[in-house]
Amino acid sequence: MDLPERLVETLALERIEVNLFRGTSPNEGPGRIFGGQVIAQSLLAAYETVEDRVCHSLHCYFIRPGDPTIPILFEVDRSRDGGSFTTRRVVAIQRGQQIFNLAASFQDVEQGYEHQFPMPSVPGPDELDDELTAQKKQLEKLPEPMRKMMSRPRPIEMRGRDSFGWTPPENAEPNSNVWIRAREPIGDDPHMHQVVLAYASDMNLLSTAMRPHRVGWQTPGLQSASLDHAMWFHKPSNFNDWHLYAQDSPSASGGRGFVRGSIYDKDGNLVASVAQEGLMRQRQPKA
Repeated sequence: MDLPERLVETLALERIEVNLFRGTSPNEGPGRIFGGQVIAQSLLAAYETVEDRVCHSLHCYFIRPGDPTIPILFEVDRSRDGGSFTTRRVVAIQRGQQIFNLAASFQDVEQGYEHQFPMPSVPGPDELDDELTAQKKQLEKLPEPMRKMMSRPRPIEMRGRDSFGWTPPENAEPNSNVWIRAREPIGDDPHMHQVVLAYASDMNLLSTAMRPHRVGWQTPGLQSASLDHAMWFHKPSNFNDWHLYAQDSPSASGGRGFVRGSIYDKDGNLVASVAQEGLMRQRQPKA
């Protein structure tokens, strides 16, 4: 059986100048880099230029599809080092062109007012099948090359009652609740747990917006891609443990789907919030 990808190794960067880093991709996907990987590596590049502060928010745009067969250069702009906050901008480059950019803000650890929405009441991860088990019947219908690719254990374990991107049932609501965690140990660095959580934050989002329209990743003619992505980190977390990713899609219009996400740890603490808009376009067949 194939071993799951070790994200800590996949996301690792090589420093080639003071503010310039190089990263690579696992060349086993469908021809473009997974968006969560570029988010995570860009955040990691920013962290390489920040001391003693923790990221509290990031905002980014996906500009061009990334090519997994060649390295990515990450150029960090040290925008500001203030009294309490640090700001960084990261540009990801391939073949001399931007494929992605990220702005992130880092803050000294502080105490202050606290409140949060409660975690939804849903079945726990021990009551649910993992993603591969849930997809087994659908995988059997795919061509061999795609079935082999989709059957590989992903670095993020997912459990839920949702379709994981396959065609949802009729009258499906635009929301989903999925348990997620890293399959392989991350280590003790709290920054790396945040980086891997950022990687996972790009998973399952657009499929939530697709649900009321009964389309999925295998729908003929469906064109989909992440366009922009924002994330706010509220509290530290241990991503080796289960987290609930509660998502809802308030709107789809103009060929785009908008999705919000709330990530809770197993104790019910809201550790992060996410928002994303993605391309969700049905291409018409050529006459």
